[in-house]
Amino acid sequence: MTNYLTAGEMGKKLDDNSLETRLRRGIIAAGVALTELRLIAAGEGNISVRAGTERVLITPSGARKGKLSVDEIVTVDLTGRVVGPSSRTPSSELGLHLCVYQNRPDLAACVHAHPPYAVACSVAGLSLNRPVLPEIIAAVGGIGTAGYATPSTPEMAESIMPLIGDHDAIVLKNHGVLTGGPDLDTALARMELVEHLAQVVFLASQLGHLDYLTDEQIGNIRRIAGR
Repeated sequence: MTNYLTAGEMGKKLDDNSLETRLRRGIIAAGVALTELRLIAAGEGNISVRAGTERVLITPSGARKGKLSVDEIVTVDLTGRVVGPSSRTPSSELGLHLCVYQNRPDLAACVHAHPPYAVACSVAGLSLNRPVLPEIIAAVGGIGTAGYATPSTPEMAESIMPLIGDHDAIVLKNHGVLTGGPDLDTALARMELVEHLAQVVFLASQLGHLDYLTDEQIGNIRRIAGR
């Protein structure tokens, strides 16, 4: 099993190649996981991690995330300028990731995927910001939904600005989901949990009824989880 770096480790200045190699391998492992979990298809999705305080490692544009190599991961600074050697160009959704890092210093990794149930709920107008599963509240908190924006445009980053300050998971309407975390493992786990919630909401909607947790129950969960 891959050992992902903590936020503290990611925040250190990268003075040696071995640490950056570990970060790159973590991204590769996350790409394989997203593919195997069927949260992305073909060249969909993108993954990034902080590499020190001024750099970000991100997956290349259009690449199959389950078949990446270490040298394909692209290094950029917080303005999006490529600052390290790579055989590829950065993801066309780079601006989405930089928006997160520029506004959430507590987040050190981002995952953007197209989980089918979550996207289906978005297309059908079913909000995932519903207090139905305690583990979602504990691990993810509230799930925001950003208005539709054309992928790979500056409008995509603008669409999450009202939400990124207090959401670790955001549904991108008619498009996908963005999750962040203090490390890559957490960001990936949050993506899995959002899709799990979407499946539950979808199935419960088919059955005709959803029971919501009460405010008191939600408060107890948040208190236990430290949210």
